[in-house]
Amino acid sequence: MSEHDALTSTAPVQEAEQQKNTTHAEAFSFGDPIPVLDRRELLDYVECVQMDRWYEPPVSFDGLARTYRAAVHHSSPIAVKRNILTSTFIPHPLLSQQAFSRFVQDYLVFGNAYLEKRTNRLGGILSLEPSLAKYTRRGIDLDTYWFVQYGMTTQPYEFTKGSIFHLMEPDLNQEIYGLPEYLSAIPSALLNESATLFRRKYYINGSHAGFIMYMTDAAQNQEDVNNIRQAMKSAKGPGNFRNLFMYSPNGKKDGIQIIPLSEVAAKDEFLNIKNVSRDDMMAAHRVPPQMMGIMPSNVGGFGDVEKASRVFVRNELIYLQERVKEINTWLGDEIIKFAQYTLEE
Repeated sequence: MSEHDALTSTAPVQEAEQQKNTTHAEAFSFGDPIPVLDRRELLDYVECVQMDRWYEPPVSFDGLARTYRAAVHHSSPIAVKRNILTSTFIPHPLLSQQAFSRFVQDYLVFGNAYLEKRTNRLGGILSLEPSLAKYTRRGIDLDTYWFVQYGMTTQPYEFTKGSIFHLMEPDLNQEIYGLPEYLSAIPSALLNESATLFRRKYYINGSHAGFIMYMTDAAQNQEDVNNIRQAMKSAKGPGNFRNLFMYSPNGKKDGIQIIPLSEVAAKDEFLNIKNVSRDDMMAAHRVPPQMMGIMPSNVGGFGDVEKASRVFVRNELIYLQERVKEINTWLGDEIIKFAQYTLEE
């Protein structure tokens, strides 16, 4: 074989190898990462660990406090129960309506509520003040209570023994702290929040679920393709890729195509997630939807709101009132009284 034949026979192979090395498909992402709330370790059941002179609760109370406003269908039923209880409560000189509202809210959110009995030098009761359940801890002897704020400059404060009333929702695994009834709905609340945040990012971004930039124009050389790829990689912020200048003297009409990815499917899935997670939260709180301002999606609606409210008060509110009345037994006096729940015409 002559030298010329050898060169011509190897030229296509070298050209193919060079094209293989210079042209390739590449997938990449752009923009800010989608915020998802999957790192809130709320449901890691462990024993109540002893910390210094008190026990820590089995779940993160800080996480429960942040989860309270994670989804509207989670915070709204809690607010409904608190408002109805507060509106039917008859204020007492020792317990104001505002203090009672804080006490009830702590019980509904944390499954624990604490009331401090403040006395004078002669032992008479001056007032009953709620202690924030988020920072109140039970001592290792189970009779003392501490006010602990981690990360603060204040030192742990020990309440006077016998001055704290502890109302708690019973737990199956331990008897030191209570736990709220809605724990099973927390994953749905976080999923609802994640869907809302993703939808907001989806809307603000402008490019939505992303796209495929399909280029078949032979007029483009590899250097131009690399420059476009680098420009798209380095672009950041909302509304990127709205304007792109491309010069192709001999290019074809369909030489460059933008193919969106699953835009309609993402919208439909968002609504499904919101509806399913909403139903889970409403089932956990057991508050009629018409009492939370939810608009019905069907023609028939939710039914008579007055009948629904009466059933709700009978099944849920009376139980909460009786639990709060345990304060009377602790004090030996009738401090907690409730007016009858009525719907004024």
